[in-house]
Amino acid sequence: MKNWKENPYIRLMRLDKPIGTFLLLWPTLWALWLASAGNPDPFILSVFVAGVFLMRAAGCVINDFADRKVDGKVERTKNRPLITEEVSSKQALALFVTLVLAAFGLVLMLDWNTIALSVVALLLAVIYPFMKRYTHLPQVFLGAAFGWAIPMVYMASSGHIPVEAWLLFMANILWVLSYDTMYAMVDREDDIKAGIKSTAVWFGKYIPFWTSLFQVFFIVLMFQVGLMTFQGMYYYIAILIALILGAYQQKLIQLGQREFYFKAFLNNNILGAVIFLGLFLDYALHS
Repeated sequence: MKNWKENPYIRLMRLDKPIGTFLLLWPTLWALWLASAGNPDPFILSVFVAGVFLMRAAGCVINDFADRKVDGKVERTKNRPLITEEVSSKQALALFVTLVLAAFGLVLMLDWNTIALSVVALLLAVIYPFMKRYTHLPQVFLGAAFGWAIPMVYMASSGHIPVEAWLLFMANILWVLSYDTMYAMVDREDDIKAGIKSTAVWFGKYIPFWTSLFQVFFIVLMFQVGLMTFQGMYYYIAILIALILGAYQQKLIQLGQREFYFKAFLNNNILGAVIFLGLFLDYALHS
């Protein structure tokens, strides 16, 4: 297992660190269950779950390619494969293209409207890593990239994209804004020196205020989605637990240390899983 994790291509795709995959997977599963009223088509489910793994890996590769000239200046990223030259830039781009083509091959098995939406997903995946050069809000682009599977899921499942889908998409952007700001705080000082922009750099001492605000509006939108889709007790219990987990994350980041920012970030995997469990139980026990 140690050798498997040390493989430079595995590290480049972050297969040894699946947290990002889960954070991309949870909103995709929320959408799959909501769009199908708790009964997702097994084929569509398989396509999107596989797509999550492929596109997250592709996103990590293109992110490291975009950051190959600055990652060496950041303590956490100085040993990434492109920095240590274990993988060349050409090899990284070839891997990115391979992963994207594999994901596109999956989408080609769906309807044409979903295929058209997948082009937006690719554009978001490509442009996000470069946004930290031009704006302090790259997390917005990350949220859009992580959430674009939501309208795709609805289109593939029901042939249209209702208002609830766009509310879920907006909620996901707010969630990403919160947790990725916490994540960016781990590298904040190094990012400032390297000239990398982020919400963590921009918000400064007001990070607790902004991240808590994003969390509150995320919960409000998720509550509204629940009302629009006639969710039951288990869903709202899950939303309440998500609110409590958000408060716990705020307590962690108040400590003002890198390890606690990272711990707060990781806690969002539990938050996403809890909301999915609430959805799953609501549909399973009331079908």
